[in-house]
Amino acid sequence: MHAKPLAALATLAVAAGTAAVADGASTPAQKITPLRVGGVHLGDRHAALRARGLVGKIGPGCELGGPNTRSARLKRPLKGSVNYTLKDPRVVANIQVLGGAKARGVGVGAKQRAIRKAFPKAKFDHSTESVFGITLVRVPRTGGGKLQFAVSTTTHRVTLIGVPAIAFCE
Repeated sequence: MHAKPLAALATLAVAAGTAAVADGASTPAQKITPLRVGGVHLGDRHAALRARGLVGKIGPGCELGGPNTRSARLKRPLKGSVNYTLKDPRVVANIQVLGGAKARGVGVGAKQRAIRKAFPKAKFDHSTESVFGITLVRVPRTGGGKLQFAVSTTTHRVTLIGVPAIAFCE
């Protein structure tokens, strides 16, 4: 008589555990360094990244960069994109992170003070606030970079991380 409720409870527990893994809730954040995000390194060829399942199909990049720009989306657990050099072979020029990775514990959604604590030499540039609505935070090579963070002027939280810098295409 109690077997059916127990079986249903066990099924729900397994389904909940599977859903947590599928959502990435239990997946640890990938590591961001000045040279890489997770398994994607600056200078890696697109073909190698695609073969390892780290990026999607290559496609047109920012129109403002010219007719030969190319980019690809990062695959889970990372969110973001990779921009490539203009000539073949296509190699990673910069990486834009929208989620799934952290630099010294600072990820998308972190507050400004987390950046200041993790990167004391970070330089805050307020010149982009009126046009883009973000504060750019540059971490110099001597301070643990080259990295760049975009911090929203309304929420004061990180919205984007660029390795080595944020590429603007607006």
